[in-house]
Amino acid sequence: MILSTWNTKRLGEIATIISGGTPSTDVNEYWNGNIGWVTPADLSNYKFRYIARGERNITEEGLSHSSACLLPKNTVLLSSRAPIGYVAIAENEITTNQGFKNLICRENKANFRFIYYWLSHNTESLKNFATGATFPELSSTRIKKIKALLPDVPTQKRIADILSAYDDLIENNNKRIALLEKAAQELYKEWFVRFRFPGHETAEFENGLPKEWDYIRFGKAIEIIDSDRGTNYPKQEEFYGDGHCLFLNAGNVKKTGFDFSAVSFISEEKDRLLRKGKLKRGDVVLTTRGTVGNSAFYNDFVPFEHIRINSGMVILRDLGCVSPEYVYCLLNSPYMLRSMELYASGSAQPQLPIKDMRRIKIINPDDDTMRIFTEKVQKHYNLIALLVSNNQNLAKQRDLLLPRLMSGKLEV
Repeated sequence: MILSTWNTKRLGEIATIISGGTPSTDVNEYWNGNIGWVTPADLSNYKFRYIARGERNITEEGLSHSSACLLPKNTVLLSSRAPIGYVAIAENEITTNQGFKNLICRENKANFRFIYYWLSHNTESLKNFATGATFPELSSTRIKKIKALLPDVPTQKRIADILSAYDDLIENNNKRIALLEKAAQELYKEWFVRFRFPGHETAEFENGLPKEWDYIRFGKAIEIIDSDRGTNYPKQEEFYGDGHCLFLNAGNVKKTGFDFSAVSFISEEKDRLLRKGKLKRGDVVLTTRGTVGNSAFYNDFVPFEHIRINSGMVILRDLGCVSPEYVYCLLNSPYMLRSMELYASGSAQPQLPIKDMRRIKIINPDDDTMRIFTEKVQKHYNLIALLVSNNQNLAKQRDLLLPRLMSGKLEV
């Protein structure tokens, strides 16, 4: 690409920068309306480029009695504090809180999708423009002055088209993953909450359960394995961007399973020194500190042979009583989520003690029911893992292209 066709522009030249606002939370009439209202928290685990609404909506009255502005479709939303650098595109007219600086691109100067990718690519650089020691924040004045090297608008569109092709595939896969997760969870509820399992019409019940079923303590059904927290626990300088053994951190275990977008590794030598906390295929991982209750299933489709957990999670291993697929569904059930929330202690850093986990009662169905259920949901989780792996490959290819396209080194 001929860089002479690229020009340096300040963001304030190519877009109108608008801050968000929050209606008074003391006035009920300002809330639960039909206007989408987004906060940085809404984007913390968000897997899509476009967003239509956040967790809460505001009313027309709330909009008119606050500094929130109704932003047009295709506005680029940039979180400007706590944290800086979450980026999304408004799928429709939307509002944000004051944790955003929103860019309404001027069509003759900037393509909104290109600016989305430019901001995503330059997140770390943006942080350098923030002020404030305790809570760094990007002001509108500073954002307007940030310089970006940009091609003409048709070239911006072509670059955005290339990158969007990868994200379109990733987002379609994410939608399929969500449907598969929902289907597995619905099957669990149908069989083990509503008791509409195969043969339920003729089953005899006793004390609220089918006769051949019983309750069992979680610690009797599942081996709970902690990490090695001894003197060999890896120090910061012993983590690498690539290597022999993946060392899980809290960001790798989300509500929706594993997320390997940012990973750390330890050496084979360090791996051998650690006594416990290494995964085997079929294990389930559960976060137990900080964010309590996120889980992931380490089946045959996860693309890492050596994985260890950090000190904020535990391994749940099959003892031959209930299947890992059953455990994974159970962990995402309302009953288990409430139980973990009940036993979690500590306000600043919630923690779920192993001794309390062992006490939780769970349903232990008969062997045939367990086998049939496992066979059904296993197909869902195998496909989910395959889609996750595909997404990682697509994201890797996109991220290799992104800096070359953003710098003009790759001709389009």
